[in-house]
Formats: sequence, C-alpha cells, structure tokens
Amino acid sequence: MAKRFNAMGIETIQQFRDADPVMIRDRFSIVMMRLVLELRGVPCLPFEEATEIKDQLIFSRSFSEPVTTRATMEQVLGIYAQRASARLQKHHRQAKVVTVWAMTSHFNADGAHGPSVTIKLPSATADPVILTRAVKSILPKIHEGVRYARAGVVVTDLRKTGLEPTFDLFADAHEDRGIGPLIESIRAKLDQPAIGLGAAGLKTGPAWEMRREMRSPRYTTHWDELPVVHAV
Repeated sequence: MAKRFNAMGIETIQQFRDADPVMIRDRFSIVMMRLVLELRGVPCLPFEEATEIKDQLIFSRSFSEPVTTRATMEQVLGIYAQRASARLQKHHRQAKVVTVWAMTSHFNADGAHGPSVTIKLPSATADPVILTRAVKSILPKIHEGVRYARAGVVVTDLRKTGLEPTFDLFADAHEDRGIGPLIESIRAKLDQPAIGLGAAGLKTGPAWEMRREMRSPRYTTHWDELPVVHAV
C-alpha cells in the first residue's frame, strides 16, 4: 500500500493521521479508516478479551527433531499435561476425559505409526499430578526407535471448578494439597521453566521443542519485547 499512499501524497504517519477518514475508507477499507481515527485518539478497535475455553483444550506441537524413545515421549507428554493443567486452573475449569496421541510424519510411509489413548478420570480435575499420570497410559504403545514427529494432549468434558462435589471415595491427596496452584504461584514469581513435575521440570529446553531462533518479536503479547523509541 505504500505506493498507493505515496501517489496520494501521504508519505508519513502524520499525513496519514490527518487524511480525510471518509476518503481513506472509500479508497481502502473501513479498517483503514478506523486506523486513522485511532491515531487521532478516537477508540474504534476494542481490546480482545481472552477467549473462554468451553468444550476442549488441546496442546499439540510438531517436534524440531523426531522423538524416538519412550523416555523422551514421557517428558513431552508430561510438559503438555502440566500446561493443560495450568490453563484449566486459569479458566477455573476441570476435565473429566483426557486423550493423548502421538504420530509419525505424513511423509514417513515406511514406518507410519499413530497410537492414541482416551482416559476417563474418576472425577473432574485440573490437578497436574493426575493429568501427568493419565497421559503416561500411552507409553506402552510407543515403539522404541520409531521417529515420532508430533504428539498432543486433549482434555474434554470440561466443568467449572467446584460445580460438582467430589466424594471422598474419589478424592485425591494431591488436589487437597493444592500442588497445581503452588506450581503456578512459583512460576508467576520466577518464570515458566522454574519448576515442574518430573522431567517436565528440567531447566534447559529439551532438544525436541520447536526452534524459535527466527521468531518475530511478540509485540502484542509480551511487554518485555515491545520496541523502545527514544526521541532526540
């Protein structure tokens, strides 16, 4: 659009701000007109609130390098289960069903393998210990030496926390101790990899995680990555 703006005599942000908004709308779009008004201090684009989770929560990533052992897959799924636990607690939700899966690359025609397991929990929970224990149910189906390219954890049958009473018969000691909220409080004070359960608590990032060396700065979601402008 720079060429079109320049043809109209608009070469700076200030000139864009001072342009006729109706003319901008007619030549470009309503979105561009709103940008003009926003630059003048007229709010047109409200902040988007965080989407409330309702039906399911999915944690799934492709690996930067194939996962070929049960021990590494256990770490992968442990991290995903604990991230799911943190998200559930943030939204005051509990899950009754956990589905866990792994798969090889679509281009790996020789050794294609895609095991999956669905676990129905005794009671709805967001406890990281219980979720981590549940996702390990798939490990006997993981074949050593197979080059898995992706894995995921899905929690479904979500309910609001405290909506249904938990009978003592199904109560779990970990939930009574509040391990999940304790882990999240430590992470909030320090950082995300500060603490975790089992191999998911390793400080250094695992080799299978997606590579992000070339990632663009996250201006819209991380304060510490906002660009800083110094006026002279």
